[in-house]
Amino acid sequence: MKRLCVFAAGLAIATPAFAFDGWHQESATAIPSKNAGYDYISFDAKTNRVFLGHRKEGLQIFDVANKKLIKVLEGTAEHSSNGALLLPEHDLGIANNEDGTITPFKLSTLEAKEALKLAEGIDTSHYDSGSKRIVVNTSAGKDGTELIVLEVPSLNKVGTIKVSTVKAEHAEGDGKGNFYLASRDPAKLYRIDVKNLKVTAEWETPGCAQTNSLAYDAANNRIFLGCRGSDKVKPSLAVVNADNGEVIYTTEIGANNDGVIFDPETRRIFASNGNSANINVIEQIDANTYKPLESLSTHPTVKTIAYDQKNKRLFAMGAETSMDLQTKKVTIMPNSFTVYSYVKQ
Repeated sequence: MKRLCVFAAGLAIATPAFAFDGWHQESATAIPSKNAGYDYISFDAKTNRVFLGHRKEGLQIFDVANKKLIKVLEGTAEHSSNGALLLPEHDLGIANNEDGTITPFKLSTLEAKEALKLAEGIDTSHYDSGSKRIVVNTSAGKDGTELIVLEVPSLNKVGTIKVSTVKAEHAEGDGKGNFYLASRDPAKLYRIDVKNLKVTAEWETPGCAQTNSLAYDAANNRIFLGCRGSDKVKPSLAVVNADNGEVIYTTEIGANNDGVIFDPETRRIFASNGNSANINVIEQIDANTYKPLESLSTHPTVKTIAYDQKNKRLFAMGAETSMDLQTKKVTIMPNSFTVYSYVKQ
C-alpha cells in the first residue's frame, strides 16, 4: 500500500509537466530519394503546400492535405535546389539553386520559367517588404559576401551590398526600411538599408556564437537569433533589441540550430536543432521577458522548419543516418527522406 502511495505521489509531482504546450509529431511521410543533400523548407498557406529544397533531387512540392509529393519543379534537380522563397502576393516563387541560378515559377500553377544565372553559388534568398526587393545570399569570397538585390516582380538586378561575413545566413525585414541579416562567421548581426544598398549597423552578439537563424517580432521590435555555439559558448537563443543591437536575453537550446520561427499570436518562439534532434519552445511574456517551455523530440537531421500560422502547425524534413565510428563519416540512407508535421496537443 505504501508503494502505491509513493507511486501516486510521483504522478502528482510529474503532472505539471503536462501543463506545457504539449507539441507532438502529427505525421511523418516518407518520400523516395537517392541523394542526401537538403536544406530549406517553406510553406504556402494559400495552396497548403510545402516546398522542400532537396538539392540534387530538385525543389519538391508536397501536398499537405493529401500527404504526398505532387511535383518536382522543372530544371531544379539539374541546378540543385537549396529551397524556395515564396511571394504569394505576386504569385511568384523563387527556387534558390546551388549552382548560382534562381528558377522563377508561378505559385498557382507551379509553372517554371528559365533559370537566371546570378552568381557562382547561392545559399538562399529573402524578401524585404520595406523596399519590395529580394536579397540573395551568394557564396562568399575571401573578403566577405556580396548580396545581390533584385526588383520584384521583374527580377531585374538593381545592385549589390557587400558585407564582411563569410557565412551569411537567415534574414528578415521590419517592413519599415530595416533588413536584419545573421552572420555565422564572424558571429554578428547586420542592419541593412536595402533601398539604398548599404549596411547601416554591424553588431556583435555576445553570448551567441555562430549566429545562424533569425526571426523578427514587429510588435516589440525584437530579433530572435538561433546560435550554434562554440567551444566556449553553449548553443542558445538570443533576444536582441532591434533599435541598438543589444542582446537582452539568452537561453540554452539544442545543438546545430538551423531554424527559428516566431508566432506573434501565441507568442511562441520555436528553435529547431539538428544534432540534438529537438525543437525548443520558448514563451514571450513581454518584450524583455521570456520563459523556456519545452523541448520537443524530433529526429536527427531535422534542422530547418516552416510554420502554418493559421493552423499552428510546424513542418520539417529529415532523413535516417548512420555513422561509421572509425571514419566518423555520416551516411544518409536512401529512401529515408521524410516530411514531418508537429502540432500542439
